[in-house]
Amino acid sequence: MKRTTFFSLVAATLLFTACGEETKKASAEATASVTEAVKEDSAEAVEAAKAEASEVAEETEEKSEAIAAAAAEKAEAAKAAVASQVAETASAVEEKAEEVVAGTAPEMPAAYGKCVGCHGSDGKTKALGKSAVIAGQDKAALVTSMKEYQAGTKNVAGMGMLMKGQVATMSDEDIEAVAEYLSAIK
Repeated sequence: MKRTTFFSLVAATLLFTACGEETKKASAEATASVTEAVKEDSAEAVEAAKAEASEVAEETEEKSEAIAAAAAEKAEAAKAAVASQVAETASAVEEKAEEVVAGTAPEMPAAYGKCVGCHGSDGKTKALGKSAVIAGQDKAALVTSMKEYQAGTKNVAGMGMLMKGQVATMSDEDIEAVAEYLSAIK
């Protein structure tokens, strides 16, 4: 572009300083050469822009593929973790069933069924890795805790809303049965 500007200034100078046909002819030639130079510069700029756009498109495609591959890896890892947790829970349920059949463990009340996913069938799992183990706790403390969650007045480790949803439909008898079950586990 600087070259184009220079040629334009030269052409303008020739037009204003010289007289006659030769000057007009020289001016026309200068204008033509400047016009040609501008066309060449414009064509080069368009080609450079196309090349840059092509490179950006290729880089974007490569990055998208890398992100998709990373997401697939994370999904596989999460799938494996869930499968492992499901297997552990199934194993714990089988063990608990064997204990119940053998008569060595208290029978799990139906109301505790919604608790198994987080606390485990024996109440010895830290729910979502945040809560305390609830098995073996004092029955009265368990009843009080569940009623506080039910009322929405307790929020340990940010689990208040989750627990409120879990115990919201439990009757006083259900709460008593769950507390009795958990307090009997050693």
